[in-house]
Amino acid sequence: MPFLPTPLPGVQLFEPRVYEDPRGYFFESYNEVTFLEAGIKTQFVQDNQAASTRGVLRGLHFQRDDYAQAKLVRVVVGEVYDVTVDIRPDSPTYLQWYGVYLNDSNHRQLFIPRGFAHGYLVTSERAVFTYKCDNFYAPQAEGGLCYDDLTIGIEWPEVPGGYQLSERDLAWHAIR
Repeated sequence: MPFLPTPLPGVQLFEPRVYEDPRGYFFESYNEVTFLEAGIKTQFVQDNQAASTRGVLRGLHFQRDDYAQAKLVRVVVGEVYDVTVDIRPDSPTYLQWYGVYLNDSNHRQLFIPRGFAHGYLVTSERAVFTYKCDNFYAPQAEGGLCYDDLTIGIEWPEVPGGYQLSERDLAWHAIR
């Protein structure tokens, strides 16, 4: 199976089989049967893409209630440190986080089920980040966590020049 376990239930790291030759490489970034065999029965309805430069930190984002989203995330160009946080209050891993480097060399992807906050930090000069969602974006249901909340304690890597966050991401409150 091309899926690796993570410490957070439901979060799975996908390592596709990559076929390389002198012309370049090929891999299946998504195959419904492969994901079903791994127990992922998610129907994706929206694809998103973002380009960012080194030090850009996006997140930690989520959508509430009926608008919650599962995501399949990957990097097409460059590298990010990708983080997900369990925000399910009844979960034994509530407020625990998992981080992994995703880049255009390892081709890894992270499946994040509903009930998790998500964010990433660009560690390369530039990164192009894509993700599939199983629910449409609903601005009225968006939420976020403070990226440096001490209760969660994410160990973000250092980057030259520090982090760049949007005003919206800087305004998220710490968990109390």
